[in-house]
Amino acid sequence: MRRGFRPGAERKTREPPRTGTAFTAPEESLEWIMTHEEHHAAKTLGIGKAIAVLTSGGDAQGMNAAVRAVVRVGIFTGARVFFVHEGYQGLVDGGDHIKEATWESVSMMLQLGGTVIGSARCKDFREREGRLRAAYNLVKRGITNLCVIGGDGSLTGADTFRSEWSDLLSDLQKAGKITDEEATKSSYLNIVGLVGSIDNDFCGTDMTIGTDSALHRIIEIVDAITTTAQSHQRTFVLEVMGRHCGYLALVTSLSCGADWVFIPECPPDDDWEEHLCRRLSETRTRGSRLNIIIVAEGAIDKNGKPITSEDIKNLVVKRLGYDTRVTVLGHVQRGGTPSAFDRILGSRMGVEAVMALLEGTPDTPACVVSLSGNQAVRLPLMECVQVTKDVTKAMDEKKFDEALKLRGRSFMNNWEVYKLLAHVRPPVSKSGSHTVAVMNVGAPAAGMNAAVRSTVRIGLIQGNRVLVVHDGFEGLAKGQIEEAGWSYVGGWTGQGGSKLGTKRTLPKKSFEQISANITKFNIQGLVIIGGFEAYTGGLELMEGRKQFDELCIPFVVIPATVSNNVPGSDFSVGADTALNTICTTCDRIKQSAAGTKRRVFIIETMGGYCGYLATMAGLAAGADAAYIFEEPFTIRDLQANVEHLVQKMKTTVKRGLVLRNEKCNENYTTDFIFNLYSEEGKGIFDSRKNVLGHMQQGGSPTPFDRNFATKMGAKAMNWMSGKIKESYRNGRIFANTPDSGCVLGMRKRALVFQPVTELKDQTDFEHRIPKEQWWLKLRPILKILAKYEIDLDTSDHAHLEHITRKRSGEAAV
Repeated sequence: MRRGFRPGAERKTREPPRTGTAFTAPEESLEWIMTHEEHHAAKTLGIGKAIAVLTSGGDAQGMNAAVRAVVRVGIFTGARVFFVHEGYQGLVDGGDHIKEATWESVSMMLQLGGTVIGSARCKDFREREGRLRAAYNLVKRGITNLCVIGGDGSLTGADTFRSEWSDLLSDLQKAGKITDEEATKSSYLNIVGLVGSIDNDFCGTDMTIGTDSALHRIIEIVDAITTTAQSHQRTFVLEVMGRHCGYLALVTSLSCGADWVFIPECPPDDDWEEHLCRRLSETRTRGSRLNIIIVAEGAIDKNGKPITSEDIKNLVVKRLGYDTRVTVLGHVQRGGTPSAFDRILGSRMGVEAVMALLEGTPDTPACVVSLSGNQAVRLPLMECVQVTKDVTKAMDEKKFDEALKLRGRSFMNNWEVYKLLAHVRPPVSKSGSHTVAVMNVGAPAAGMNAAVRSTVRIGLIQGNRVLVVHDGFEGLAKGQIEEAGWSYVGGWTGQGGSKLGTKRTLPKKSFEQISANITKFNIQGLVIIGGFEAYTGGLELMEGRKQFDELCIPFVVIPATVSNNVPGSDFSVGADTALNTICTTCDRIKQSAAGTKRRVFIIETMGGYCGYLATMAGLAAGADAAYIFEEPFTIRDLQANVEHLVQKMKTTVKRGLVLRNEKCNENYTTDFIFNLYSEEGKGIFDSRKNVLGHMQQGGSPTPFDRNFATKMGAKAMNWMSGKIKESYRNGRIFANTPDSGCVLGMRKRALVFQPVTELKDQTDFEHRIPKEQWWLKLRPILKILAKYEIDLDTSDHAHLEHITRKRSGEAAV
């Protein structure tokens, strides 16, 4: 979002200004290189300006988060902000459809699905007469900034509106509907688009608002169907949305381990019927009691002929005689509560949209605010629309390889991993194969099993012998090791916890036993899936190589922990699931507080010393404060937060939500903060506390964690095979270079292998956290949305880029 902080950047020596709240931004989180007056400019950027926000086209979960952010950040900058109800139809009709928004009017919107301000398909706006009426309604209210949240059709309409603006004003002047002064004040119109579409079909952004929530709905249903399918040994054909884009179908297939997926960008080969039936029967032969086939609604064959769910059902029944059922998910995918990811995405995009609008000039092209890795970028709107149309055109012309490339490397990488796991048969012979062991280390995290499954199966496909180690390094020392076949990890993708068992024990004290078992089982490579203990265990293995030659084998650490505190990676497997668990709980607590009125809840989250969960949950749940270790706070800050809540109770929003990271401060405990709030709030509000505890480590993994873990496992095993071959000398494996022991992490938007020894300098070992953490730069957004008077650094905002350059520089995720 704000790019003032970069992982790995040098720390500044100048102290940031204190704000007198627990939200004071730490030195690490922003580059304090501007004067206080320049910082203050953000709070006056919107004075004298007006912004209108509308949602158009199909609704998507997370739109409300974006609307809320646009309203609150707009008001924060001094601008007037208007709701446009019912999309472009409201813009054309005017009147009560365009209403000024207040801070309180967007309260309790964050957790609601759909769009509270309404959306409608509008024929009138497609005609010039309709756009003329829309221009009149905006000019009369002094609105010259328009934020449009919708799909490519909605955004194209906005660009047309902007290009005609001068002519529309001229016509309105000639007709005497607006004065010369009004025309001068509204001489140009700024347009910024946010993409809200569950299909993720817009080129130029990694994820559109609503996609992750739609995946949540789909996976909930797939998990439910899996249990009944196993009971009756059935085949299920599930049809998901995606008329021109197969993203939902493709990620669903990876997230549930589907046997087959049909998507419009990659039609199956001409003999797909035989291949599909062979695949299904092989799965049953290996002991599976069910088959899952995912179909995008726009699926076609290579001749452009539709492939329907019923076609597939009839084929399976006729050829194989399996009991087969069809489930068409339909609009269920659009409904329900937005996921934590979509709330944060909508909020971040909304903040950036306001900045883009208020910084706009007559020469600034209409832009789209989009997501690239964990960064916000601004892209020319029509460039993105054009590439999106190019994908459809390529599919119409049956240039499917080109369509796949235009979708971007992330999409292509998903497709390659799917093909490997679903279509490649493991070789029967393992002659000349290598032996790789897989283990879990540290606390359990949802998604660990998906990573193990992917690692095992990719290893088998490569012809390797794969061993699984139970109970981490302790099991490796005790010889709790067994060989895993294809069916061993069947159905593991959607299961939470750690099926292999996991312990926090480190290897150093057991080097002799571990070395003996490495020799006994002929282990030539080690895949370690876990949290901070997995990373420190890797460092110990590197040290142990000096004494034990047996430890000179390649190893790779896949970060998997709810705390998201492993150096070398922006994200860890399991953190997204924990975040959604916290959000769901906070939603229910807020509902309770809203009903009883004048109640403040203090909630303790996990994370050790890492404040990731508390900060991101605070942003996703709309917290009033989030106390974390990385951002020191004093008793004066606590008093300021209490006073903030006292003032809040005087408004129509009579409730409070405060999050506290479990180790944010050894003296200001959850009980202390609860007692302080209870005492200071007497007669004004009641206080309650909740310690969420180990429920944050449990549950079924989210689609993000399943997909992320699957791709991490595949990438790790591909690296391992290459590294073993590279380390083979004199008839044995001998790996003693720094790059033979790595952490596989996501950095911005690339998956990269980093030697564990090189990460030591980036690690605070006492507090088990990385020294630099990218998410700290989101803290100011949390504060602004909670109505704190702080300074927002706009010195390093997202600059306008070009989609062609961005796409060519993309890294596969």
